[in-house]
Amino acid sequence: MRTVQLLMVLTVLLASCSEYQSVLKNEDVKSKYELAQKLYDEGDYKRANRLFEQIAPKYVGKPQGERVMFFLADTYFQTKNYSMAGYQFERFVKSYAQSDKAARASFLGAKCYFMLSPEHTLDQTDTDKALAKLQTFINLYPESEYFKEANQMASELTTKKERKAYSIAKQFNKLGEFDLSFLVPAISAFDNFLTDYPGSVYTEDAMYYRFESATMYAMNSANWLKEVRFGEAKAAYNLLKKQYPETRFAKKADGLLEKIEKELQDVPEKEAK
Repeated sequence: MRTVQLLMVLTVLLASCSEYQSVLKNEDVKSKYELAQKLYDEGDYKRANRLFEQIAPKYVGKPQGERVMFFLADTYFQTKNYSMAGYQFERFVKSYAQSDKAARASFLGAKCYFMLSPEHTLDQTDTDKALAKLQTFINLYPESEYFKEANQMASELTTKKERKAYSIAKQFNKLGEFDLSFLVPAISAFDNFLTDYPGSVYTEDAMYYRFESATMYAMNSANWLKEVRFGEAKAAYNLLKKQYPETRFAKKADGLLEKIEKELQDVPEKEAK
């Protein structure tokens, strides 16, 4: 019985493959369109994609052109070819801005770049594109069923960009332990981070390490510069404590502040010598 069933399945598959190959090679656009739609509906996106690719140019300007262009883009998306899918969804939105599929196409186009967004340590060009596309979608379609998911994706990408910016600043801070020349870019990077990403999950960390960098920089400055630079470090400490009175960095921050106060007491004596 199982053998018979297997043979029946194989027969159907062979017939399907034979039909597909036949339609793929012939010039009948209508048969290609009908089979492409059938395969798409069955979830056979890879084979449907090849047929939609063939017929898409034939339907430009025709009533079926809208459907063909959308399904072509979606077959790329479903087969995880996000670069081509993103490009095709963009074309669809430009060509059929008033389509009832425009919102979905706009969302999926943005999602393509979201899927292409790499780890935070790598170049974030696709992350920037995804954020721009998601923001456009959010602005245009606030009532869409995809609105919540779009906001979640935008939040995730923003956190990724925050993490990258914070990691760069933190790396400068770490390098500053071995090469003092990295402390100035560390302070600048933390300042930029705090300006660009207010309310970030990394804000507390950035504020502490900004204070730490400023303190190390002041301690290794010429005597005549120390008073001003320690003053800047103390300002960073006060800002940290004001925003995070119970900061988890309290012990380390207070320890650095004690060193600052001691150094400031010794500055006049060093200058007198």
